[in-house]
Amino acid sequence: MFQLGPLGLLGSLGSVAKIVLLILFLFSVISWVIILSKWLMFRSSDREDKSFLTAYARTPDNDEMRRQARRLSESPSAAVFLGILDRAGGGELPARGAPAGSSEPGRSAEGTPPDRHYLERIVAYIVQGQISKLERYLPFLATTGNVTPFIGLLGTVIGIIDAFREIGHQGTASLAVVAPGVAEALIATAAGLFTAIPAVIAYNYYLTRIRRAAFRAETFSVEFLNSFKAKAR
Repeated sequence: MFQLGPLGLLGSLGSVAKIVLLILFLFSVISWVIILSKWLMFRSSDREDKSFLTAYARTPDNDEMRRQARRLSESPSAAVFLGILDRAGGGELPARGAPAGSSEPGRSAEGTPPDRHYLERIVAYIVQGQISKLERYLPFLATTGNVTPFIGLLGTVIGIIDAFREIGHQGTASLAVVAPGVAEALIATAAGLFTAIPAVIAYNYYLTRIRRAAFRAETFSVEFLNSFKAKAR
């Protein structure tokens, strides 16, 4: 029998509708866990990225910057900085502000600077790794946004079928007979949309944050590589 109120309404649902709502509830809970955890991660990443870029602008010594960058593990720009230092000629690069032509670390035995194309490939690899790190678990949000409306629609279709079956059983199409089945069907649709909408919004928002972080890291890498390319001349 159809009952009013949230608890009564849930109690009056059929077994299929309850299973659909349970699936949507699980999707919703996992999605919100991911949304909140990613929000905390992006906030930490942006804060550390800004701290690193500010310190980089104020500190000309690469050794000091290396120590600071190692403490900022969530900063993509710091990861690029450390990756270049660790992989370029002997693990060091010319100190920023050093006079051109001076004896600088990072040169080979013949005095040539690290190969620019090699370092650019390193930067691309590191930036892609940072993007993959930031994108972790986001595919689940995309899947939730794409799948849950159809799961809700499935519950709606089944509810409509049950409503018509009840009409045939009662032999009448009065509102008292039709309304419970239609209401049960629409609950599944509403639950699917309620689950999908936050997931889609969060997914698109976090993709924008990832693009910003990648742009900052790539901009920093160009500036950093140019800083010792000019000295090599």
